[in-house]
Amino acid sequence: MTLPELSLTRSRRDFLERTLFGTGLGVLAHLLRVEGRTAPVSADPLAPRQPHFAPRAKNVIFLFQAGAPSQIDLFDPKPELHKWDGQSLPPSVASQLQLAFIQPTAKVLASRRRFAPAGRSGIELSEWLPHTAKIADEICLVRSVRGESVNHHPGQALLMSGNPLPGRPTIGSWVTYGLGSESRNLPGFVVLKTGSSTQGSTGNWTNGFLPSNYGGVLLRSTGDPILHLSNPPGVSLEMQREDLDLIRELNAQQLARSGDREIAARIAAYELAFRMQAEAPQLIDISDESETIREMYGLNAHATREYGMTCLLARRLVERGVRFVLNQHAQWDHHTNLDKGLSAKCRTTDQPAAALVQDLKQRGLLDETMVIWAGEFGRTSLAEWRNPSDPANIGRDHHADGFSVWFAGGGIRGGQVIGRTDELGLTVERDPVHIHDLQATVLHCLGIDHERLTYRHSGRDFRLTDVGGAVVDAMLA
Repeated sequence: MTLPELSLTRSRRDFLERTLFGTGLGVLAHLLRVEGRTAPVSADPLAPRQPHFAPRAKNVIFLFQAGAPSQIDLFDPKPELHKWDGQSLPPSVASQLQLAFIQPTAKVLASRRRFAPAGRSGIELSEWLPHTAKIADEICLVRSVRGESVNHHPGQALLMSGNPLPGRPTIGSWVTYGLGSESRNLPGFVVLKTGSSTQGSTGNWTNGFLPSNYGGVLLRSTGDPILHLSNPPGVSLEMQREDLDLIRELNAQQLARSGDREIAARIAAYELAFRMQAEAPQLIDISDESETIREMYGLNAHATREYGMTCLLARRLVERGVRFVLNQHAQWDHHTNLDKGLSAKCRTTDQPAAALVQDLKQRGLLDETMVIWAGEFGRTSLAEWRNPSDPANIGRDHHADGFSVWFAGGGIRGGQVIGRTDELGLTVERDPVHIHDLQATVLHCLGIDHERLTYRHSGRDFRLTDVGGAVVDAMLA
């Protein structure tokens, strides 16, 4: 049946509904403005939008290290711990700690790693991060980050969505909701994933109650970039275009009757998917990259190949105008076998992450691209020893009060350390930075006032930073 023939089957009631919808749409638009929606209804929901003020950055690449890397062994040297190594803390100190698995009587575990100053800035970094040491003057290392939970799922939810409860919109969704995307043929929010699964799973890139256009789209580095993106055998692009035109017209009629924004999101998603069929395969075809770039990202070595590919793809994505890239790598959850597990993760990620910053800089993209390296929390300076008969089995428990993350580019002043934890690495001693403060700072660099980026849902205005957050001015260039 052709579309004109199908249209003849519509009833007079349908005709009246469509005729009267013009008035209803005007009322709907007015109500949306009254509700304070900061992103207007648009034929293209991902069309670029003006920020609140002049931005320092245009794009974000979030290198999420799921599972909580140990800041004690990587970023925050604590020589005083050696005086307490193997001893229990005084009860007055230990009783104040928030611990997930170990008891307050657990013994102190000093780091066996050597730290050395790096770059002109002299930032002290672990021997297991030799490549990060080469970009020390580009990074802003925040050693005083505070979260609210020592459990992975709520910790990841807080980092990604500003709330420990699952289901809220994540930071990539908020950014694309506020700014749209400069890419017409790729999603505004793209997810790359390596390593084992994480506790937050797809909740780390959900759009929550925002329209589905703003959810993260998982991209694969091999095979079809996105599952089921390619046409099945015998289906040409012309045939698919005809099908999509019919589906678009039917969806448009339903949108006219209902005013359901998700139908508009569905129409836009179909059109974007059609455009992606040409763009996505070119994205993962890296035959145009030089051998120097391949070596830089570690694509020729087994340990770094997979993660290096995702870091290279992150650069290629922002080059094509993608607004937000979440590059998620798991699993850093070293309750046991700390030395073996942590060293392996560093061998996998250190070179590609540093290469990404160096590559962005040499291409003139670092000033407009913010790179974030973070886990959901850190690790305690106390030992977790699940099998006392095996000395190599020792690990560290979760720790949310005073862990480390780093930022580079995109309006961030590199070559500096923000904040300090106490000599035992137990709590923040100077310049505490809550996760909401980090989120407010990211939005600020993108030209967004975190208090004005809101969405009305269930009778209240929600925002990424919930009811807190303040821009960390010391981080800004």
